[in-house]
Amino acid sequence: MSRGGEAVTGTVTTQVPARLDRLPWSRWHWMIVIGLGTVWILDGLEVTVVGNIAGRLSEAGSGLPISSAQVTGVAAALYVAGACSGALFFGWLTDRYGRKKLFLITLTVYLAATALTAVSFSVWWFFLFRFLTGFGIGGEYAAINSAIDELIPSRFRGRVDLIINGSYWLGAMGGALLSVLALDTRIFPKDVGWRLTFALGVVLGLVILLVRRHVPESPRWMFIHGQAEGAEKLVDEVEREIEEESGRPLPEAESEITVEQRRSVGFIEIGKTVFRDYPKRATLGFALFVGQAFLYNAITFGFGSILVTFFDVSTGTTGYFFAAIAFCNFLGPLFLGRLFDTWGRRPMIAGTYILSGVLLFFTAWLFDAGRLDAVTMTLCWCVVLFFASAGASSAYLTVSEIFPMETRAMAIAFFYAIGTAAGGISGPLLFAGLTQSGVVGDAALAFCVGAALMVIAGLVAVFFAVAAEQKSLEQIAVPLSAVTTQDSAPRRGVHEKNPGSPPGAPPG
Repeated sequence: MSRGGEAVTGTVTTQVPARLDRLPWSRWHWMIVIGLGTVWILDGLEVTVVGNIAGRLSEAGSGLPISSAQVTGVAAALYVAGACSGALFFGWLTDRYGRKKLFLITLTVYLAATALTAVSFSVWWFFLFRFLTGFGIGGEYAAINSAIDELIPSRFRGRVDLIINGSYWLGAMGGALLSVLALDTRIFPKDVGWRLTFALGVVLGLVILLVRRHVPESPRWMFIHGQAEGAEKLVDEVEREIEEESGRPLPEAESEITVEQRRSVGFIEIGKTVFRDYPKRATLGFALFVGQAFLYNAITFGFGSILVTFFDVSTGTTGYFFAAIAFCNFLGPLFLGRLFDTWGRRPMIAGTYILSGVLLFFTAWLFDAGRLDAVTMTLCWCVVLFFASAGASSAYLTVSEIFPMETRAMAIAFFYAIGTAAGGISGPLLFAGLTQSGVVGDAALAFCVGAALMVIAGLVAVFFAVAAEQKSLEQIAVPLSAVTTQDSAPRRGVHEKNPGSPPGAPPG
């Protein structure tokens, strides 16, 4: 229970999860999607803009004494390092102190760091605030994905999560086109245009922050952390709002869960839960994140240099080509997302990973045979990434829903950090020489390595993916705090043989 706004612990029985999952789609859910999900647009904008304005920043008169290699090398690595460390740091805080507090803090960190990047006057200043921008974005991934999956009804969770994560590419598309405008010295001076691109990110972030202030705490987090009365009151208000909107009463919730409330979970217990109780799911998360990270961070983000090196495309027009593949990246989750909730997680995760890998192998063969030009190469990438983007987005959905609630944000943070580090640090180190050597066979080899990792991840999903479609989060992974009906002892995990057992059921 909760007295005077202060959390206390005890045993509580609640229908909050079932009540949230049986809600119809409403304006309240749109507020959550807009307030929480649109931040990925900012991440896509950030990464793409920095890559595309690297050449301009290195020119005399830009107002910053920095080289192109420092922008795409050191600054990019610092952004990745910030994202990894921010995910882990804020992920732990999110599980401990709640989703709402942290998704307000992480966005504030992002806004402040981006604004200060825009006024960079020296290299060290630029490097520092690129790190802190990544630090805020990394924290967003942990805080936002956990909150979204706990607030969205189970029958919509897959498609909503995929589309939200895929919206990154709307930002990437906007960033590509914005960089074309910002680099036009007929419109903006050299030392102004690139600063305005960062300033635009701040403006968009402020709008999101205004909406996010009205997004509530996760009731699922609240009732486990000693705020059961607050959770019940919050859901009561949402139900009244939706009944007024729809003009009809909601059906009764059909299940309940009993938990032993607690304030926090330690790192040791989180580690044991993820790797000892759910080793197959941990293997799945690792495979999915590393596969998609190598494909995107190691190859796709070098797409502009590939066009310049092998097809003599001018640096001023690569943004248009990148905007095309970014748009197809968004279309994948948009059109395929529903199938993850209907056909199911396993066939769709495995299918999108394997199919995108096979199509990339085919693209590598065409490229090596000299049968592609800049336009047909872009078309091939559009097809590959239509499927790959849905698969990559499903990686975030997967690690968010297949582990117990008390570990959710930290699990997202851990696998995100692994994938981001693998793709954003080791990937470019491995592939930069291959894609920039000017040798067609080397670039084709880079494509094949990325394709192979996607296929391997898809095969892991064939055997280890969890049939989580249209199931409550508590069915997919029983909370560590759940109490059995036999002896009222807290549950400390569930065997992977029986991942769909209802809360309180004996392990399989």
